[in-house]
Amino acid sequence: MSPPLTLPPGFVQDSVNWEAVVSGGYRQGVRYERFDGRLEPHDAVYYTLPATITGAWVVGNTITGLTSGATAVILTNNINGFIVTKKTGTFVAVESLQIAAVTIATSTALLYAGGALTVKLNAEYLNLAADVYRALILAVPGFGDIIGGFTFQDVSYVFRNKAGGTAGVMFKSTSSGWSAITLPEELSFTAGNSSVNDGDVLTQGAVTATIQRVVATSGVSPNIVGRLIVTARAGGNFGAGAATSTGGGALTLSGIQTQITLSPGGRYEHEISNFGGALATKRVYACNGVDRGFEWDGTVFVPISTGMTIDKPNFVTVHKKQLFFAFGASVQHSAPGTPYVWSVILGASEIATGDNVTGFSPETGSATEAALYIADRNISYVLYGTGVANWNLITVNPDGGALAYTVQRIGSTYALDDIGILNLGATFAYGNFTSSTISYHIQPYITANKGLVAASITNRELSQYRLFFSNNNALYVTIGPKGVIGMMPQQFLNPVRCCWRGEFSDGSERTFFGSSDGFVYRMDVGSSFDGEPISHRFKLAFNHSKSPRTRKRYRQAAFEVQGTTYAEFDASYILGYASPEIFQPNALTLVTDFNPAFWDSFVWDAFIWDGKSLSPSELDLSGTAENIALLVSGSSDFIYPFTLSGSFLHFSPRRNMR
Repeated sequence: MSPPLTLPPGFVQDSVNWEAVVSGGYRQGVRYERFDGRLEPHDAVYYTLPATITGAWVVGNTITGLTSGATAVILTNNINGFIVTKKTGTFVAVESLQIAAVTIATSTALLYAGGALTVKLNAEYLNLAADVYRALILAVPGFGDIIGGFTFQDVSYVFRNKAGGTAGVMFKSTSSGWSAITLPEELSFTAGNSSVNDGDVLTQGAVTATIQRVVATSGVSPNIVGRLIVTARAGGNFGAGAATSTGGGALTLSGIQTQITLSPGGRYEHEISNFGGALATKRVYACNGVDRGFEWDGTVFVPISTGMTIDKPNFVTVHKKQLFFAFGASVQHSAPGTPYVWSVILGASEIATGDNVTGFSPETGSATEAALYIADRNISYVLYGTGVANWNLITVNPDGGALAYTVQRIGSTYALDDIGILNLGATFAYGNFTSSTISYHIQPYITANKGLVAASITNRELSQYRLFFSNNNALYVTIGPKGVIGMMPQQFLNPVRCCWRGEFSDGSERTFFGSSDGFVYRMDVGSSFDGEPISHRFKLAFNHSKSPRTRKRYRQAAFEVQGTTYAEFDASYILGYASPEIFQPNALTLVTDFNPAFWDSFVWDAFIWDGKSLSPSELDLSGTAENIALLVSGSSDFIYPFTLSGSFLHFSPRRNMR
């Protein structure tokens, strides 16, 4: 929305599928590929199998060494022989190569990794290999959207409705794809003693089961009250009455066991926290708005009963060792130190906010003062204190809250409200907050998309706050030490229905999203939109080189390109605000400066760059005007991320404009 003369040189005025870089420049980096736990497409490799080819073959054939029994999938061929992937076994130096028991070639040397004759061919072969592994990755079984997910202990978990929408199902990623998780059963009990422990065998007459978790909600031994999470039941059904457990446990069961199930629908939100203090006690706490909240430790699924008549929380967080759930306008938390106990007597409480809660964000505090940001739909608060004895709910923005699923923290808390993207910043004098809108420069985009918001996430490595909309649009906001660096639109081929970030044991951070086709996708990897080309473009602001009323004879533009592999892009330019009185090089049709139609109004000059991590690409310019706008675009499914870190203009000053 900014007036053209106020935009600094190098400022992108319009773009799709580029992102601002914290260190400077713009990166064509948005990409994703499907995921289910198997080898990921971007990790695929290819090989050269030297051979004399004598018979017929097609791409995708599996070739077998007659002597070695080794196999590989054919991607293409070159002057040396076959380019293959998905190799099993070890080919020998000279042997017949067969397809379906028919000899079509003879190997002439040992197979070796790589072998492309150019950098561009290397990128294309990697892409062909990725396609082979991509075809092996399947959607999550079931019906409809992916409705949630999280990553825990290097395993990704997702939720999707059964076919027909009769129930929800939890799946986990494995080396052979998605695997459904069988949920346990639960039993209520009273009069329990402290010798009933996790891992014991529960016995009542001829009926036995393994106790996965003892969920004690009140009382002390020998009058503990709670529930048992059990598996491997045998010998029939439990009933009301006395039971024992190995190790001397004694308790009274309240009735028959019940199967834990997930209702269809909902939207899963989660938080990873640790109430025990040891690494082994780190667990996931989640809710979906249609069932009780639950705890997951990688093995044991524990529903959490809060005592609410309608016990269906829709947002969750952990703050000061207390588990918080949101039920509409009601915020409730567990007793300190235990997510299972929701007794007011033991420290649980309820906080009414007056509007539907749309997100939580724990803020940085001190040893004696902590702060929890609570966003409602039209108002926002900060909850100060450490527990029920000193909670203090303060309104920080009476006129602005947040849309659901948009509250994220990256250095500070960000959220999307009706008026735009809000930033909640803590002042140096801790305890006071200010909020401000950071998206006023792109308000028309916000206005057009805010009613379609579907999810949000942060990328800490790239320092980005990301918003996703149901119309396949997304907005990447790059944030630096001094604030927002750039806000750039993306357009995915697959809509984002939910997304999450996971930290893995190797220290890497990976981001996933679930889509409407039942697939889970990993963001920021690969060279394509899951095998489809990525179309991208941007237009820089008109640059007058500090002399807005002086005509210039433009001669050359040089782009500084950074990357790690082959890259190519198309470039062109517009002179003098696209004035019809000035000859526009390569122009087919001239339209107004801000009309997206001009992207189709040029015959683009292709640039190719390869082989270096930093290299200039030069474009000859022709024409005289007071300013110039550079344009970049492209479309490819095999080019990996590259960055345009700068551009240089060569021109000769002419006369002042009259």
